[in-house]
Amino acid sequence: MSDLLNQLRSDLAAEHSALDRVVADLQEHEFSTPTPATGWDIQDQLGHLGGFDEAGTQAILDPEAFNATLVRLIETGGDPVADYTALTRSRTGPETLQWWREARSSFIAATEGCAPSLRIPWYGPPMGIISHLTARLMETWAHGQDIRDALGVEPEVSARLRHIADLGIRARPFTYSLHGLPAPVEPIAVILQAPDGSEWTWGEPGGVNEVRGTALDFVMLATQRRNLADCAVTATGAVAEQWCSIIQAFAGGIGGGRPPLSTKS
Repeated sequence: MSDLLNQLRSDLAAEHSALDRVVADLQEHEFSTPTPATGWDIQDQLGHLGGFDEAGTQAILDPEAFNATLVRLIETGGDPVADYTALTRSRTGPETLQWWREARSSFIAATEGCAPSLRIPWYGPPMGIISHLTARLMETWAHGQDIRDALGVEPEVSARLRHIADLGIRARPFTYSLHGLPAPVEPIAVILQAPDGSEWTWGEPGGVNEVRGTALDFVMLATQRRNLADCAVTATGAVAEQWCSIIQAFAGGIGGGRPPLSTKS
């Protein structure tokens, strides 16, 4: 587990750097470029990442302070997403970029030396540090994809997609509960073509229910950055088809998903 923790730290830092290369040279007016997330521009996306990296650092280093903040949010009906968005919009684009850089660096530093068994408080149930790092990687990639879409930049494709695919698969019971559906007992095998041409497999292929596709397209689907109609993902079997219609790798409420690209002007 220590090896996995260290790998996640390294992969998250690499994902940060990959996104930084996309936004490093943006001019002030470019930060206000709309992204596919309704109402959010590039600056909002970076501020969202910076805010929750900052919160993650506090949850690791000062869990009592994080819990105190959480209690205040519950008592006042506050929304951390809205709060970080408002804070972001009080800054310039370059200031937000620098905030994100500092927040993400602090977060990576805070995870150094953490025991793999560490659990930290969060906005829902406490999370294990490995799950938390995986979620931060998923968020960085997904919001980074929104930014890439806004700028017409190709997706970031690497072996790091495996962490996100695995998260989407492990989140299957959560996805059903979000929709008020019982989790089927039937297994689903997932077989994905990795960026290097190899196969990543979860479950036993050859059963009634299978999901096959490229790792990139499966992760696009699981993070709801693409509609199933635009993904090279095939679901075989009724249970697999149902799952692919509601799949969600991220926490919170039911995601809005994205319309098929063909319907966009």
